[in-house]
Amino acid sequence: MNERLLAVARGEEAADLELAGGRVVDVFTGSVVEADVAVVDGLIASVGPRREAAEVIDLDGRYLLPGLIDAHVHLESSMVTPFEFARAVVPRGTTAVVTDPHEVANVAGADGVRWLLEASENLPLAVLVMAPSCVPATHLATAGAELDVDDLDELSRHQRVVGLAEVMNVPGVVLGDRAVHAKIEAFAGRPVDGHGPGLAGDWLQAYTAAGVGTDHETLTPEEALEKLRLGMRVWLRQGTGARNLVDLLPVVTPATSRRCGFCTDDRHPHDLLDEGHIDHLLRLAMAGGLDPITAIQMATLNIAEAYGLDDRGAIAPGRRADLVVTTDLQDFSAERVLVGGTVVAEDGHPAGSWTPPRVDSAAVLKPPVVDLENLDLRIEDPGSKVRVIGLVRGQIVTEQLVERLQAHDGLLVADVDRGIVKLVVIEPHRGNGNVGVGFLHGLGPLDGAVACTVAHDHHNLIVAGSDDASMNTAI
Repeated sequence: MNERLLAVARGEEAADLELAGGRVVDVFTGSVVEADVAVVDGLIASVGPRREAAEVIDLDGRYLLPGLIDAHVHLESSMVTPFEFARAVVPRGTTAVVTDPHEVANVAGADGVRWLLEASENLPLAVLVMAPSCVPATHLATAGAELDVDDLDELSRHQRVVGLAEVMNVPGVVLGDRAVHAKIEAFAGRPVDGHGPGLAGDWLQAYTAAGVGTDHETLTPEEALEKLRLGMRVWLRQGTGARNLVDLLPVVTPATSRRCGFCTDDRHPHDLLDEGHIDHLLRLAMAGGLDPITAIQMATLNIAEAYGLDDRGAIAPGRRADLVVTTDLQDFSAERVLVGGTVVAEDGHPAGSWTPPRVDSAAVLKPPVVDLENLDLRIEDPGSKVRVIGLVRGQIVTEQLVERLQAHDGLLVADVDRGIVKLVVIEPHRGNGNVGVGFLHGLGPLDGAVACTVAHDHHNLIVAGSDDASMNTAI
C-alpha cells in the first residue's frame, strides 16, 4: 500500500508534481477532458481538481496523453543497443515496447535473450519481453542456437517476460506438433503472439483454437476481419521491410478498433531517425482518416490490455506517470515526455540524466565462421528454366517465379538486364559449410554485390550480386 499515493488522491497531501491546465486524452471513454494530473512516487494520484504540489508544470492547454507502446518489435533490428534505441524512440513519445528477442536468440540462444534483458534494465523505456518461440524458425536453415521448452520456462520467470513471442511454425500449431504445443502450454494464461500471413479458413480456426491471440502479419482487410471475428487482436504494422498499416486501415471501425493496435516489427535506423517510431504510425493513420483518439487508443490502452500491462496505457489514478505532451493531436509531435513522473525528453531530444547499463556483451559477439578458400558459388547447368525468388516491394512475403536463364561456360549466371541476380546464403554460426545458391528478382539495379549478416530469421550470411567475383569480395 502506498500511503502517500492515497493521501494525495484524497487531496490531503501535496503531490510531487502537478501537470496543470492541460487537456487529458481519456482513452477509456474516447474523449478529451480538461483536468490537472497529480503525480507522486512516479504514479498518477489524481486526474481532476488541482492539488498542491512541490513542482507544477503549466501545460497551457496542451494535450496530455499516455506514453506510446509498440505492440511488437524486434529491438535488435534497430542495429543498436537498447540504450541507443531508447534515445531514438523515447523523445518521440514511446515509453514502452513489447519486444521479441528472436533475432539475438537465433544467433546466441538464451544467453542472447539474457543479454538483452540486462542491457535494457533501468532505461527510461520499459522493455517488456516475449520469449522467442521459434529458435530456429525452421528446420530448413541453420541458426546459431536452439531454444526448447525448458529454456523458455526458465526465461518466463523473469519479471519482464510477459508471454510467448510470435509462433511462426503455423503447420506445427495446426497439425498438433507436440514440441510446439509444449511451448504454448508453458505460457498458458499469458499472451501468445501469432505469425500467420495469409492464414485463413480451417487452418486459421485451428491456429486460434490453440491459443494464439494476436497477429502482426496480416496483409489485407479481409484477412484482418476474419482474424478479428475469431477473437484475435490485429496489429497494424509499419516497419522498414513490411508496411501494412495503410492497407489495413479500412478494417478499423468503431466496432473493431479496440481489438487493433500499432507495431513496427523491424524498423531500421534511418526510418527511426528520419520518420520516427510509433509517432510516425499515428501521423500516418490519422492522415489516412483515422480518428485521433482512436489512433491514440490503438497505441496505448489496447496494447496494454493485450499484454496485461495494467500499470500503463492510460492516464488514471494508480498508473505509471508515463506521459506525453503535445500541442496538436492530428499532426502529432512529442514536445515533452515524462517517465515515472520525470521529464526524460523535450523537443525531440533526451533530457536529464541517461545512464547506459553496464553489461558484458561477450555472449552475443560471435564473428562469422566461413571457409572462404573453399567457398563455391557456381551453379553447373547448360541453361534451363529455374525457380526465382520474387521480391514484393514493401512486404516480407515473396513470389515463386520461373524464368529461363542462360549459361556461360556451363554455369548459370545472373541476368542483370532482366533484374535477376544470384542469391547465396552461407551458414556462419557453426562453420558447417552449408551454402544455398539461387536467383532473385526485384532487388533493383545491381552492378556488383551486397552482403549482410543481418538476415531474418537465422541471420546467416546472405549475399546478392551480378557476378561471383563481386560476391566473393562482398562476402
